[in-house]
Amino acid sequence: MTTQAKRQKSHTGSEHRFHNPQGAEVKTRDEAFASQQDMTAEAASASTKLELHNGSMTFAIEVEYNPNTYPHVVTGGKITSGISGAPWDITGGFMGETIRLDAKRTGQGAHAHAMTLVGEFQNPPAYRGTYGFDGDSSSFKHTTSYHC
Repeated sequence: MTTQAKRQKSHTGSEHRFHNPQGAEVKTRDEAFASQQDMTAEAASASTKLELHNGSMTFAIEVEYNPNTYPHVVTGGKITSGISGAPWDITGGFMGETIRLDAKRTGQGAHAHAMTLVGEFQNPPAYRGTYGFDGDSSSFKHTTSYHC
């Protein structure tokens, strides 16, 4: 190996860049992996909007989840429109290669009290599956897409 090649190898090998969990550049590897005292609850919560399509019906869904898990653990959210008895509170579930959302009705009327949505991921980003009410998750077909 020539002297020039050794210099280039050592030069490129010494340029390490480290980032902490918040994405800020830090000077050392230890700083990058150190426990962060200033982490807020926001780091453990993210949200996304979904739209469930079932023929002529569209449900507007807001999902809160933990981005530090995979599959992402659903921590809350709402189904705000398009479904009888809206709004519905999302009480749990997960999102990854598959999706499961459990919800309970908080709106008025003599509608079902619980809903379960299940599906499998597909491209473009969406879930295809079924949903149902009061313990059933296979009554109706749906495609649930990400809504930006």
